[in-house]
Amino acid sequence: MKRGWVATADADPMLVAAARSNVVISCVTRARQLGWWLLEDDPRAHVAAPPHSGRAPTATAVVHWGRPVVPRPPDVLTDSAENALVVVAACQPFDAALTVWESALRRGDVDAAALGRLDLPACARRILDAADVWSDSGLETLVVPRLRWLRLPLRRQIWIAGHRVDLLIGDRLVLQIDGGHHVGAQREADIAHDAALMLLGYHVIRVGYWQVVDQWASVQDLIMRAVAQGLHLVA
Repeated sequence: MKRGWVATADADPMLVAAARSNVVISCVTRARQLGWWLLEDDPRAHVAAPPHSGRAPTATAVVHWGRPVVPRPPDVLTDSAENALVVVAACQPFDAALTVWESALRRGDVDAAALGRLDLPACARRILDAADVWSDSGLETLVVPRLRWLRLPLRRQIWIAGHRVDLLIGDRLVLQIDGGHHVGAQREADIAHDAALMLLGYHVIRVGYWQVVDQWASVQDLIMRAVAQGLHLVA
């Protein structure tokens, strides 16, 4: 091992590699460790190091060199939540980074006000300004920024007919986004809620995970056509 570090036989190989290379686990790899929502799970290790120092633990690792916004103690091998988020902001596309930030905020692992007092780079500041905690999942985080161009009210996680809806567009158009748990009894409850909404005069569009992630154009087209027909308005 590197001078100052001792590894046990069952030590995490990624941590051992980080110690040897004078880097810390960060970015989406740290996000995965912390249980934050990831749009895509990059199999490569993402690590961080001070400017002009460190080397990749393996040939496939991604090294992010830069000054951390929160000082890194010399005896840690995993980055702080704040530093990891800043690295994510610089590494990932805006949509993907926003899902990670909102997941961290929703779980209470970071505080928006405290983040705002840090010396954030422009990319991180932009994400913080767009982030909120009202999405129920990363899928919902993806949808709202993609629909702001409609210039319609977009209200997340509001109660209608005894249950929350994922997104209310305008006054009457409901977008429900199904994750992997929408099966069995949950699916039956969703169908019953959809019926209750429609009896109250709401119009429901229900989509799934892969539609949002891989077929967004078709989802957007459905919403555009519904808006064009005035289905988002009170009759």
